[in-house]
Amino acid sequence: MIRQLGVRQLGEEKEEGLSPYAVKSKLSRGRRREEAPCPIRTVFQRDRDRIIHSKAFRRLKHKTQVFIAPLGDHYVTRLTHTLEVSQIARTIARALNLNEDLTEAIALGHDLGHTPFGHVGEDVLNELYQYGFRHNEQSLRVVDRLEKDGQGLNLTEEVRDGLLNHSKPRDDISGGDGGRPSTLEGAVCQIADAIAYVNHDIGDAVRAGIITELDLPLSSVKVLGISNSQRINTMVTDIIENSWAARGNEADNTDKPVIRMGSPVLEATNTLRDFLFERVYNVHSAQEEAITARETICRLYGYLTEHEDRLPLEYSAYRDDSSRRVVDYIAGMTDGYATRLASELVP
Repeated sequence: MIRQLGVRQLGEEKEEGLSPYAVKSKLSRGRRREEAPCPIRTVFQRDRDRIIHSKAFRRLKHKTQVFIAPLGDHYVTRLTHTLEVSQIARTIARALNLNEDLTEAIALGHDLGHTPFGHVGEDVLNELYQYGFRHNEQSLRVVDRLEKDGQGLNLTEEVRDGLLNHSKPRDDISGGDGGRPSTLEGAVCQIADAIAYVNHDIGDAVRAGIITELDLPLSSVKVLGISNSQRINTMVTDIIENSWAARGNEADNTDKPVIRMGSPVLEATNTLRDFLFERVYNVHSAQEEAITARETICRLYGYLTEHEDRLPLEYSAYRDDSSRRVVDYIAGMTDGYATRLASELVP
């Protein structure tokens, strides 16, 4: 027991060797509800574990990334996407001497609020719900309110900030006017999210026969490479090189550093992203599976708003308005559960 009491403190002492721009666990802004510290884990390690053990995290394995109900075992799911984001983000954070535990917690929790059927489901709920729907805001709601029977996970402010601000505008992978995380660790997760989905969505689109690797824009291929591993390696290496000031080694650097790509790689990546919207995402949203998914969400929303008694008890107990409770319930569903429930409830 005596040894255990010093484990967390030893971990916090190790963090003193991190970049001066890294968030130190013992200097966290804390939780909304005070808790006794863990004798073994730092606050960010504890957040990571709470996310991994949450119900919402488990459901990610049955939620669509892009391709709905694909006929194959090797397509990316929301869970495998999350793990890829975590791996890429941790690599960047480690190279820049940032807090890897904080980075990992944000990365693992960033998509907890995603709907069934990927962005099709998100778009439909955004249209139906009068106050709009954004998965990043829902991720925060999941960890604050919906998990643990309404108690939430009581995560640190730094992780909460990273979850809320991980999304990017669809026209610029660098973040643009999207949410800006308050920590460099959050910024690492924001850009790692984009690296992951751009690359694995290409692989899934090739697997589905929508495109071939020869269709990729030549200007992007010349800069980034043709294979998945080449592109990721180029992007990650470029980010580390262009964000090197985050390590705090620049004696004359007085401005807070930023996590960014260099112009050539950023332009090539944005071109690749535009290509995916034109040749994959917009095309896929018009396919039969996506249309069926849209109809499923609409049917569930319409039925449940008129039959609130069919909501599970834990959702009925919330003080929010009935439409908010319905949105929470639908957003938490897996693809299969939403499909089955729609067939059972809706005549």
